[in-house]
This record gives sequence, C-alpha cells and structure tokens, in this order.
Amino acid sequence: MKGLLTEIRQCSVCKPFLPLGPNPIISASPKSKIVLASQAPGRIAHEQSVAWDDPSGRRLREWLDVDDKTFYNPDNFAILPLGFCYPGKGKTGDLPPRPECAPLWHKQVTDRFECDPLYILIGNHSQQFYLQDKLTLTRRIQNFEAYLPKYFVLPHPSPVNHFWLNKNKWFESDVLPVLKAEIQKRLS
Repeated sequence: MKGLLTEIRQCSVCKPFLPLGPNPIISASPKSKIVLASQAPGRIAHEQSVAWDDPSGRRLREWLDVDDKTFYNPDNFAILPLGFCYPGKGKTGDLPPRPECAPLWHKQVTDRFECDPLYILIGNHSQQFYLQDKLTLTRRIQNFEAYLPKYFVLPHPSPVNHFWLNKNKWFESDVLPVLKAEIQKRLS
C-alpha cells in the first residue's frame, strides 16, 4: 500500500484542470476498518494538506463519535475522496471531483484492504459512484439500513448543508445513533 500511496500523491493526471495545481490528499492502510469516501478536498484541505481539518471535519467526527487521534489513524479510517485534489470553485460552491481520479485509483486502493471495511459514502457524488443508482440523496439516507453492512450513506457535514439538516430532523434522531454504534463496533 505504501508504494501505491506514494504514486497517488505524485499524480498529476488532472493538473491542467486544477486551479491550484495537484496536491493529492489520501490516507489509507491495509488494516483500514472504515473508508470515508467523499467528494474531494476543499480549499483549506488543499492548503494544509490535511483532509477534514475544518468545520465539516469537526461535524463529521461528532457524527462518528471519535476523537482526532482515532479519526486520523489510517488503521481506523481510510480517507478516500473521489477526487484527491481540490477541483476549484464553481457558481454554487466547490466543483465536483475530477472524473479521472476515482476510476484510476479507487480499486487499486480498495483491493489492498485486508478486511472488508465499512464504506461511509459522504454526499451524492460518492454514493452515485459506489452504489450506481438513481435515487436522491435523501431517499438513500432514509433507507440507509438497506446498504448495510457494506455501506453507510451520509449527507455532507458541511455547515452550508444546514438547510438539508434542518429540513430532515429525523437524520439526527434516527440515523446518527445507528452510525455511532456501527463505528464503535468496527473500531472495537
């Protein structure tokens, strides 16, 4: 795995399309118990070369009920966004992940896991990539138990996603307790 991660971190396939240049952000270990599959690093992650070290990451760790040390241990959590580099800004927020990245690298990484990790699919892009369905994000999350034990579907924890979270109060009461229990089971 170490050689593959080095190769990924040197990738420049999307360089012509990246406004800030390539800076692939990934973390994984053959022992990873949980895979965090999300969209792509944001600008802060790109600048600091650390994924989820922002308000979205703090909320995600609250949802998972883990501390920073547990979260950033690759034996616990693999950080495997669909795009490893910051894609830039669009009219309504960050652009979608570059389409070249996940097909090029994901299977190479996931084939090296020693166990069957839980894939936490964060946001619509990762859910569409892994589940290949046409459901809406809300419909998937309402039916989250149908994807277990392999996948757990989540909305993005971004503060700008407050509208969805306020509109779907059942997420906190019905989904998060199951998520926390599943995470504790995997980490124990």
